[in-house]
Amino acid sequence: MPKADFKFRTEFRVRWMEGDAQGIVFNGAYLGYLEVAQAEYYRNLGIGIYRLPQSGYFDLVIVKTTLEFKAPARVDEIIQAYVRVSSIGNTSLIMDLELYRPSPELLLTTIQAVYVGYDAATETTRRVPDDLRELIGHYEQTGQVLPLSRFPALAEAMAQPPRP
Repeated sequence: MPKADFKFRTEFRVRWMEGDAQGIVFNGAYLGYLEVAQAEYYRNLGIGIYRLPQSGYFDLVIVKTTLEFKAPARVDEIIQAYVRVSSIGNTSLIMDLELYRPSPELLLTTIQAVYVGYDAATETTRRVPDDLRELIGHYEQTGQVLPLSRFPALAEAMAQPPRP
């Protein structure tokens, strides 16, 4: 997918512990990259993704990931992660991630993750809140982050101190 389809990008350096004996990133490390990219995407929107469930506002669980390896990432390389939410359903959200080596530019991996709203107390699915839909939808359409003050329940959830 064209990079222009992504409004958010973050980057990180491949650490020694993520590589195998040849210095190539071990396949299991890519789920860690997904986790980092997801957290940074939401942080960009003003949301602490780990505080949402602690506050009781909303929780997401991952139900499916699809990874396609195009080229190897190597220890000590800088990796650029392009992230977007491509779809929000009733209870689900799809996140797309593309990992690139910036110089020379090369697509390394694509990841698609399906998340479902989850209520841990009842172990049932939960609808994605309208505030979250609007915040993400606006960002994905315009690239502009709306202030959390427009979403009082979400702002209140983010104002709560994190639990130890």
